Amino acid sequence: MTSTVRNKEAQRKAAMTVLAHSGAAEIAERLAEVAVPAHENLREPENGLVMVRGRIGGDGAPFNLGEATVSRAAVRLASGEVGFGYTLGRDRRKAQMIALCDAMVQSADFSGAVEAKVIAPLRAAMIAERNRKAAETAATRVDFYTMVRGEG
Repeated sequence: MTSTVRNKEAQRKAAMTVLAHSGAAEIAERLAEVAVPAHENLREPENGLVMVRGRIGGDGAPFNLGEATVSRAAVRLASGEVGFGYTLGRDRRKAQMIALCDAMVQSADFSGAVEAKVIAPLRAAMIAERNRKAAETAATRVDFYTMVRGEG
């Protein structure tokens, strides 16, 4: 695999991480700033279930933890790029927006605009929220020291 292909895959993976952790309203707000190209639904947004697996014990033996609701969608841009969107929960609109962003990230014509106007601001908001929560948690941190009794 060439480094260009690996770089594109890493960029796509990073974009999907940000989109999956962002709210639907935030994605819609940012996506409104981009000229969305003509596209068609390859898979209409739909809800379904996936099995969530866990690991237990010293050897990490897998077990079925339970089911989680997910939404998924697939779109194809008029230029041919195909994007897929998956998200936890029952938000079909969010899954479709993620799929659209995924397809646009792969397009040479739209990847710069999507990165600058959608992904980068959402990433900055996600990092700011994570830092705020970390600071809030750190403020309540208690350090416990072991006390040794001096007998004898």
